Amino acid sequence: MKIVGFHCGHDSSYSILEDGVPLIHNEMERFSRNKNSVGNSVKFFLEYEKKNLDDIKYMTTNRTGGMNYHKWMDSLNECQDIVEKNGGELYVVGHHQSHAANAFFSSEFEEALIVTMDGGGTDYPDGSLHDKSKIDIDKYDRNAVVTSTTFWSGKGNKIKPLNIIPKNMINLGKDWSMSTSKIFGLGTVRDPRGDQAGTVMGMAALGNPDKYMSYFENKLTNGMLENDGDGSIDFDYLKEEADKNEQNRFDISASLQKETERVIRSIITPYIKEYKPKNICFSGGVSLNCVSIGKMLDWFPGINIFVDPVPYDAGLSLGSSRYVWHHILDNPRIYKTPQNWSPYLGWQYHIKHIEDSMKECSSEIEVMKCDDDYVIWLMTTKKIISVFGGGSESGRRALGNRSILADPRSEENKEIVNEKVKHRQWFRPFAPSILRDYVKDWFVHDVDSPYMNIAMKFKEGMGEKVPAVLHHDYTARLQTVSKEDNEWYYNFIDKFRQKTGVPIVLNTSFNDREPIVETPQHALDCFLRTNIDYLYFRDYGILVMKAWKK
Repeated sequence: MKIVGFHCGHDSSYSILEDGVPLIHNEMERFSRNKNSVGNSVKFFLEYEKKNLDDIKYMTTNRTGGMNYHKWMDSLNECQDIVEKNGGELYVVGHHQSHAANAFFSSEFEEALIVTMDGGGTDYPDGSLHDKSKIDIDKYDRNAVVTSTTFWSGKGNKIKPLNIIPKNMINLGKDWSMSTSKIFGLGTVRDPRGDQAGTVMGMAALGNPDKYMSYFENKLTNGMLENDGDGSIDFDYLKEEADKNEQNRFDISASLQKETERVIRSIITPYIKEYKPKNICFSGGVSLNCVSIGKMLDWFPGINIFVDPVPYDAGLSLGSSRYVWHHILDNPRIYKTPQNWSPYLGWQYHIKHIEDSMKECSSEIEVMKCDDDYVIWLMTTKKIISVFGGGSESGRRALGNRSILADPRSEENKEIVNEKVKHRQWFRPFAPSILRDYVKDWFVHDVDSPYMNIAMKFKEGMGEKVPAVLHHDYTARLQTVSKEDNEWYYNFIDKFRQKTGVPIVLNTSFNDREPIVETPQHALDCFLRTNIDYLYFRDYGILVMKAWKK
C-alpha cells in the first residue's frame, strides 16, 4: 500500500511510502533551481508520477497556513478524488506533528523524547490529527496555534504531545532568520539566495562570544523580535557594528550562537529531569545547528542523540505520511536500516540520460572510461572531483551521491573549493566523510552521524592531519559512512584509506550557490562553470574533463 505526502510551503516537496518504507522524496528546489522553493508539489506529483496513482490509498498534507491551502486547493481536491476512488482518504497533519513523526519514525529508537525547533508552524493544542474529511479552510483555523517549539514522547508506533509552546515565547528559528537578514544582510528561507544561517554559524567559530553577549542574553525567549520594545534585539546597532569590520561580524555571530546554545540547553533540561529519556530525537530547522547538537553529547552524557535526516520543512511530506502509516493506521515500526531510512530517495538516471546530456555540451568536454582507483589517484594529486551516481540525497547535505570530493590532507584544497568552486567565504568549513569504524580514533565521541548533523571536536593531534576539513574551533561536521548506508561510498573511502592511511575524504555538496544538482544536465552545467577538475559518473565509470581550448 502506498501513501503520498505533500508539503506546499517553502521547501516544498512530495514523498511516496510503500508499506511504510520511503521510496521517493523529491524537493522542488532541485528542479526549479531556486533555493527553499515555494511551489505546488501536488501538481508536480500529479504530472510526473501518473503511473503510481492507481496504487495510492492515502494522501497526506500538513497544516502550513490558510493561504497555502487556498492557493493550491484545486490540486488538493484532485488528490481527494483520487484516494476516494481507491477507497482511501486524504489526511491533514499538524506542522510539528509531522516534524516529530519523521524524527522518531526514522530513528531506531523504541522510545524517545522528541524535540522540534524552527521558525513556526501551525499545530493543535492537543496534538491531534485535525481532520480527514473534505478540506474546509474555516475548520482548520479553529483551535489552531502557531508554535515554533514542541515536545513529544514517542513509543513504538505512537507519538503524543508533551508541550506545544506558543510562538511568542520561544522562536529560535525566527531569531536566527531575523539576525541573518537584519544584522548580516544575508538570505533567509524566503530570499532568492536561500537560507544562509549556516554562514552565521560558520562565522561563530572565529569570534569572541562575550563581546556582544549583552545584546542577545535573555532576548531569545521573549518573542520580541523588533527594535521597539524592552528586551528586544537591537538589530540597528548590531548591523552598524557588523558593517565596521569582519571581526565584529565573527564576534556577533559567536554571541548569538552561545546564547542559542544556552536557551536550547535550558528548555530541554527540565524534560530530561522529568522523563529521564535514554534517547532524544530532534527535528525542525534549528536542528541544522550542528554545533548545538554536538555539544549535547557533553550536556547530556549517556543519552543517544538522533537528528531527523530532513529536519527542515522539506521533511514534512515524509513526516505526515509516516504519522498516518504508523500512528493512525496502527502499522508496526520498521527498524532495520536501511529499510527504515535511506537518504538516497531521489530519481535515478540511466546511461541514456547521461549520454544525451553529454551530447548537448560535446564541444566543451572530453570523456574517458575509468574506475574508482584512478579517481582516488587524481585526488591524491590535489584534483577536485565531482561525483554523480544513484538517487540524489534528501536533505541539505550531500552524502556521496551528489558530492564534490577532495583530499582532506591538503590545506590548499579548502581554499580551492571555497574560492574557485563554491564561490563562498574563506572561513566556511567542509565536512569529513569518515568510515564509521574509525570515528573513535579521530573524534572525542564515538557516535553515528550518517546525515552529517553533528559537529564534534577532533582528538588532540588528529585534526592537523586533515586540515582541509578542520574548522577554526577544532571541530568538524562529520558524516559517518558504513557499508549499509552507501556501499559504493564506503568502499571508495576505504580504498582512499588503503592508499593514504587516512579513512576520511573531504565532502561538500555538488553545487555552486544553488540547490544540490539533481540531473546529469545540472551536474554538467555546474562542472563547466566552476573550477572542478573532473566529473565522475560513477555508476558507469565515465570521467568527464573540460576540453582543451586552442
